[in-house]
Amino acid sequence: MNDTNDLIPIKIDLTIGDSINESWLSMFGANIKGIMGAMFGGTSMPVEVVGSRSQVNSFSRALGSEKRYLEAISKHGLNNPQVTNNKVALDRAIRSFESETGIVWPFK
Repeated sequence: MNDTNDLIPIKIDLTIGDSINESWLSMFGANIKGIMGAMFGGTSMPVEVVGSRSQVNSFSRALGSEKRYLEAISKHGLNNPQVTNNKVALDRAIRSFESETGIVWPFK
């Protein structure tokens, strides 16, 4: 059985700047999907996020907001005020991430 020390960490470089292309965005989306899968599966996954403190914080907030929104949908359904509140928080976190990094959040 592999433990998390045997896994190669997912590395996300938020300082990529003008080097962003379709291939990088596709990889970024796949990495986020993998991280979210681990979060929902209750497993651990090594992740290295490179960037300024504010970039890394905005990434963390967007990822956490994405998780809370999906959990709220699963628990309450779409037509619930809690889900609406979580969606507003997610949209705010995404705007902050995109503003801070210049990278488009892969899920809308």
